[in-house]
Amino acid sequence: MGALIEGVRRVAVLRANALGDLVLAMPALESLRRAYPGARLTLLGTPWHARFLDGRPGPVDDVIALPPISGVSTTDGGYPAPETLFKELREHRFDLAVQIHDGGRHSNPFVKAIGARVTAGLCTPDAVRLDRWVPYVHYQHETLRYLEVAALVGGTAEAYEPSIAVTDADHAELARVYGEPPPGLVALHPGASDPRRRWPARAFAEAADRLGRPVVITGVESEREVVEEVAAAMRRPAVTAVGTLGIGGLAALYERCDLVISNDTGPRHLAAAVGTPTVGIFWCGDLINSGPFGRALHRPLVSWTERCPVCGVNGHDARPPRCPHDESWVADVPVDDVVEQAEDLLRHQSRTP
Repeated sequence: MGALIEGVRRVAVLRANALGDLVLAMPALESLRRAYPGARLTLLGTPWHARFLDGRPGPVDDVIALPPISGVSTTDGGYPAPETLFKELREHRFDLAVQIHDGGRHSNPFVKAIGARVTAGLCTPDAVRLDRWVPYVHYQHETLRYLEVAALVGGTAEAYEPSIAVTDADHAELARVYGEPPPGLVALHPGASDPRRRWPARAFAEAADRLGRPVVITGVESEREVVEEVAAAMRRPAVTAVGTLGIGGLAALYERCDLVISNDTGPRHLAAAVGTPTVGIFWCGDLINSGPFGRALHRPLVSWTERCPVCGVNGHDARPPRCPHDESWVADVPVDDVVEQAEDLLRHQSRTP
């Protein structure tokens, strides 16, 4: 473990990406908070981080919402960081800047440019070195990766599974949109930003029908088609929730569910972080990077597919660019296995006082 930095009053942490990325980084943020309890911890994020974390109990004191910056707050090219932003960030006089964003090719120059007294984070071989750093290697669990970075500056881990607080405002949003959820509710989340991580819609529908529970199918607007495909394939009626709740309202909905069945995606991580049991469908490589640590409440079902179903490219080699095909790499996960694990988790709940 690295030594604590003396005299730290302001800490900046760069983590400006998606929902699951934030959830997986929460134990590292908690670790930094414990290491520097008197410091102000600022997340360098995006506008959705600012909305979601505003007034939410947790390790983050405030959020600076970054504009689109290529390789930092967006994956799109053509967005350089404005010089006025660096001037603004330097005025905060951060004592410590921590990069738990990625391998550092674009993010490390950004972190160094904000003028913190000490920098720490991740480095690929071609990335600019920070003052304290650990190597970025693709196949490592994301939560453990970021805890290693926190340890560089004196952080220690007390919890490994992420936790997110659900607020009164979240509950009020859920009640305003959907009223009182029915008892025994099961949520399905059939979308994923990478289509290769999507279990087939017909499989979600069959699993839900066999459980015989009230069902809500969640998704963002870009996932409307697959949500409606699952609902149409079901023999039983289901509520669809597409674009109707913010992330806080979604957290409150998942908190009220007995179970969430999901692809490997941000909503599964959110459901687990609010304490709801999950059955997750994972490609084997992704399980290494983002799977749940425990099995009491979370059951990952794993596809061992090694090659693209279309062109046969090796999926375990993270170095070359991905092939252009979007066919599912997890379609071979059996419905029987998902139902078996779901029923076991639901039975366990009924036995728990």
